[in-house]
Amino acid sequence: MGWIAWIAVGAVAGFLASMIVGSREGLVMMIVLGIVGGILGGFVAANVLHVGSVNGFNLESILIATLGAAGVLLVVHLATGGRGLRRS
Repeated sequence: MGWIAWIAVGAVAGFLASMIVGSREGLVMMIVLGIVGGILGGFVAANVLHVGSVNGFNLESILIATLGAAGVLLVVHLATGGRGLRRS
């Protein structure tokens, strides 16, 4: 997948993951977490679960990248003491 597609999928996945997890990250952080989540989610999906991969700008790639980004976001918030999470 090209760099522009990775950034686009990362932006969408990072935004969706931050909405799911309930965090308040900036745009750049959302894109970075989305790209990292896409890489991690794609690796886990393809090599561990054998269900798919992040290989283009499609619904499957966005779903896998979003789940990966949500996982990365949760780990980041656990490691930093939950700063940035919305507290009700």
